[in-house]
Amino acid sequence: MKAENPKPTIFTQIINGEIPSHKIYEDEKTFAFLDIHPKTPGHVLVVPKSPVPFVWDLSDGDYQAVMTTVKKVANQIKQVLGYDLVGEEVIGVDVPHAHVHVFGFNSMEEFRRIVDLTAKPDHAALAELAKKLAIEED
Repeated sequence: MKAENPKPTIFTQIINGEIPSHKIYEDEKTFAFLDIHPKTPGHVLVVPKSPVPFVWDLSDGDYQAVMTTVKKVANQIKQVLGYDLVGEEVIGVDVPHAHVHVFGFNSMEEFRRIVDLTAKPDHAALAELAKKLAIEED
């Protein structure tokens, strides 16, 4: 396992409540929230609370916790939003804090969609969606 990031990442700030987010799930080791630039409605980021740079740098326990949360989120997206499929992507180049993208899709065009990162987020719609997707901690 590599060392944690020396300074807080944007995800650490979100986890700590320093930056607002549309949280759908949190447990002892993970935090899941809506992406403000979604590939499809309900696009969620799952992050470990341990701020290591990349998923493969996580301890086995933290990696297992992230993947357990990814599965919960995927099932919730499919059940609540009715997508045919739910995908995940581990990219790791935009923020130096391990994270997994989880999103529903019905076609390969949706899966491959490139999002406009300059678009203004619709926080009212995101807040409503977060309520629908909220998962109670076990």
